[in-house]
Amino acid sequence: MLATAGAYARQIAVKSVLVIGGYGGFGARLSRRLAEDGWHVIIAGRNLAKAEALAATITSGVPTIFDREGDVEAALASLSPMLLIDAAGPFQNSDYRVAQACIAQGIHYLDLADARAFVTGITELNSITEKAGVAVVSGASSVPALSGAVLRELTEGLSEVTRVDMAISASDKSTAGTSVASAILSYVGQPLAIWQGRRWRKTYGWQNVRRASVCDQHGKRTSRLLSSADVPDLDIVPQALKGHPATSFNAGSEFGFQVWTLWFLSWPVRWGLLKSLTAMRRVLLPLQSLTRPFSSGTSFMTVDVHGLTPDRFEKRRWELIATEGRGPEIPVMAAQLLARTVSKGTLKSGARHAAEELSLNDFAPHFEELEIETNTTRTAYEPLYKRVMGASFYCLPKPVRTMHEVCGDGGASGSATVTRGRNPLAQLVAAIMRFPKAGEHDLHVSFREDDGRETWERDFAGATFRSELSEKDGKLVERFGPLRFQFELPSDACGLKMMMVGWSAFGISLPLFLAPKTVATETAEDGVFVFDVAIALPLIGDIVHYRGSLKPCSSAQI
Repeated sequence: MLATAGAYARQIAVKSVLVIGGYGGFGARLSRRLAEDGWHVIIAGRNLAKAEALAATITSGVPTIFDREGDVEAALASLSPMLLIDAAGPFQNSDYRVAQACIAQGIHYLDLADARAFVTGITELNSITEKAGVAVVSGASSVPALSGAVLRELTEGLSEVTRVDMAISASDKSTAGTSVASAILSYVGQPLAIWQGRRWRKTYGWQNVRRASVCDQHGKRTSRLLSSADVPDLDIVPQALKGHPATSFNAGSEFGFQVWTLWFLSWPVRWGLLKSLTAMRRVLLPLQSLTRPFSSGTSFMTVDVHGLTPDRFEKRRWELIATEGRGPEIPVMAAQLLARTVSKGTLKSGARHAAEELSLNDFAPHFEELEIETNTTRTAYEPLYKRVMGASFYCLPKPVRTMHEVCGDGGASGSATVTRGRNPLAQLVAAIMRFPKAGEHDLHVSFREDDGRETWERDFAGATFRSELSEKDGKLVERFGPLRFQFELPSDACGLKMMMVGWSAFGISLPLFLAPKTVATETAEDGVFVFDVAIALPLIGDIVHYRGSLKPCSSAQI
């Protein structure tokens, strides 16, 4: 069969494409699309029967056995395609033997990889690829090809991008195959590096569960649970966009219990009790297939951007909604579009990821054909302290104003001196609140804004505590767990003070004379933001006192 496919390919080599995994869930869709574009499609993989079955339904389809772990270069020499597209996966922990074999044989290469290290590392082949005069492009799929196209349009006109959040939720009608399931399970519970608060920090795959929703043109809202996913964009976006924005990516399935199941299973991996969940794909896949009859058939993708125009902060959002089970067509569109540039001879040589290869206009006809809905919105945003303080915000010293101009994400670093009360009860309260120990500390503060609320995480040399700030009735509200404290913010050209005017626990208002005694000031010295915060309790006395200075982290620190 290999010889037959090779002879056929040589006859029509000017427009032949070899698709590894060409009969799989995404591969079959891609093979059909390529055939419709006039390609002679060599449907390749380890299962000849499946390749033959699909080839029988495609006029220009030819089946062949192809083992990406075998003698790839010899197989390619026999088949002689113009282009190879690897749609097999999984690409986690894979090497570049297929791409290298393509380079050696002068064959253009694309893949549908979404493995972070694989996609971003493809540039190591650039020098030999350019010499060979062929193109090697990795990640020709929803990420980073489509996501990159969306981001270029959303960020146009922004002088600085502070944060990017992306999400994909697939319907159960696009039930994952073995390769896709293996890719997802490979990072569940594993540590992931993400750029947030102007520094790299650690999170874990399939944790940080949150809810996201989209609304179609008819007003129907779809709401799903999502969790942290590992994709190439987590490396690509912070380094590529102006301002080096904080970047997150979340993914989820249609039914919440599936998300919670993987969240639950992620903990044994995080704790080191299991090395990986990859082996569980044989159990989880059949269980997922049981929910397919109950699927709505709706998938969605969202991209949210926070940034600064020349005169205001803006939030921009792009939504895609695919109904009636059309979602699985989206991951193969980029490969089809790039294959067209190969056939025209316009895909430049070199090895790179696909994030900058296509525009949203390239995808638009495919979305329209499949009645896939997309929508873009833009809204102005006023930072929290501006809303609370009004015009007096502009009287503050510039370092104080800059520290509170938070839209999306921010970070500052400096140092602090901490003292603690000596009363044993004060020590207990400080420990419960996770206040830092006494001494000199390096300090990093991360600011994250969501729907007008800011979360401040203070990291005193590894000891962290956080609070959430919001606005209510013209007051600043700071929340520590079930406790909420209301502050007025008297200010002048020297800085601002935080004056407590009310507090509550579990939503119940409490007498002010029982409240913690807080003295907090923010000023500027020699152009640097300076803070001084002292907290004490009635009858107990001093709890903690920390003071120091901070400078906003430069975007160049990535």
